[in-house]
Amino acid sequence: VRLDLEGEANDSVGKGLSGGKISVRPDRRSEFAPHDNVIVGNVALYGAVHGEAYISGIAGERFAVRNSGAHAVVEGVGDHGCEYMTGGVVVVLGETGRNFAAGMSGGVAYVWDPAQVFRSRCNLETVSVGTPDAFQSETLRAMLETHQRETLSPRAAELLARWDDALSEFVLVLPDEYARMLSAKQTQEQEEVAHG
Repeated sequence: VRLDLEGEANDSVGKGLSGGKISVRPDRRSEFAPHDNVIVGNVALYGAVHGEAYISGIAGERFAVRNSGAHAVVEGVGDHGCEYMTGGVVVVLGETGRNFAAGMSGGVAYVWDPAQVFRSRCNLETVSVGTPDAFQSETLRAMLETHQRETLSPRAAELLARWDDALSEFVLVLPDEYARMLSAKQTQEQEEVAHG
């Protein structure tokens, strides 16, 4: 299933998404900058389990809450983004509201933070904020390329055009328990290789 929306939407875009692809972008005749304007309402991707979403503009509050497997790119979110997220990947190419990642226990988020203000908006009780590694950087770039292709996003195009510099402006949000699990899995795989 594929949904391409040229225009704006209200609440619940992609709520419970369980496959397929959604793209949302402003009307091609509009003259405003998408990354400065809200294009989808609250609770977009609430409870999503699979699929992709590319949103050229800002989403309202509670974006990707309880997401357990969907991949999404958006250009800003309101309060409580990625709350109780358990899986999937979310890229935010803009500012977040307060309480980002509260109760997040799985999945990852990448936030473009050139002004270095994100840490004060993130709920750090269950997550850590760091720098993407080489593998994560490849994932991030691929998602931006898809976002730009799907939505013609000026923000994504600008970041990709200066990728080497832009990459240093992104932060990785990784749940602490998930990071421990990934580390244990990597250690086990290394031991299995070493012992044949």
